[in-house]
Amino acid sequence: MTTHFGTTQQGEDVAKITISAGDLTVSVLTFGAIVQDMRLADVPHSLALGSDRLQDYEDTMGYFGAIVGPIANRISTARVRLDGMMYELERNENGTTHLHSGTDGVHRKVWQVVSHSADRVTLALTLADGVAGLPGQRDIRVTYQVSAPATLTMTIDGVTDATTCMNFASHIYWNLDGTDTWEGHRLTIAADSFLPVDGQTCPTGEIADVSGTEMDFRKGFVPQKGSPGLDHNFCLSDGKQPLRDVLSLAGQSGVAMTLATTEAGLQIHDAATSHRPGKPCYEGLVIEPQAWPDAPNHRGFGSIKVGPDSPYHQVTNWRFQRTDL
Repeated sequence: MTTHFGTTQQGEDVAKITISAGDLTVSVLTFGAIVQDMRLADVPHSLALGSDRLQDYEDTMGYFGAIVGPIANRISTARVRLDGMMYELERNENGTTHLHSGTDGVHRKVWQVVSHSADRVTLALTLADGVAGLPGQRDIRVTYQVSAPATLTMTIDGVTDATTCMNFASHIYWNLDGTDTWEGHRLTIAADSFLPVDGQTCPTGEIADVSGTEMDFRKGFVPQKGSPGLDHNFCLSDGKQPLRDVLSLAGQSGVAMTLATTEAGLQIHDAATSHRPGKPCYEGLVIEPQAWPDAPNHRGFGSIKVGPDSPYHQVTNWRFQRTDL
């Protein structure tokens, strides 16, 4: 089903597309390829935090549910070198750091609907050479597909006519209980190491063992507000892998989620400083499958370089179940 969701401040129409299968129903916006609403049968609230107002997404909720890129997360120096050329990027965080590709990021764009069926939608976006400070005409496609009993699969593909950088991520805020904050959720992450950060929330370059630290979520842990403070990458592998389970999240209400991805890292953000209008901070946990952040500035962090002969590809899925049944 497709309905009109609103009109952007630039006068572009935005559609809301609802897909479903089995026990799961998902609504996606053409603005930012946003997952706006996600409903599991017999659960009276959305599992993904969103808004019914387009203005909220344009103003204070820019990353809620969106695809972020072409470079997700932070580039500490706000510049990247490609084929001997240095490209200056927007310093949109604290005047120094490049975050989620700035004002030219794909979360601010209206995507085109390529195809749509009852359980699947594909959205497309073209970034011209120079958009977001990077070279190459880039054609991006995102497909969301729902399958029974309750799985959402996201596939992101990107092609380019010149060497460039791509590191896309889903930026959904999760609260499985429909409560004011995510407190009480149990988080399990299959990561033996994580990336410590500096005062700008950029990786220091160290790859730290989680053993004996607050960042050890391998056996499951219920975090508290600020304990630990979370805006870190958890290292799943050295590079992309076949699709595999890497994280589980369980609320107190009996709803549980398992995340599988091809990506090498997971950025976990506790929303300590972000919230919906009229709502508190810490309302939802952000879980972003992606390559390791700030990779161009650290040897050993892998590469986010792509080219005409090396396209971008990510698959991530989320599986839901009711543990109280």
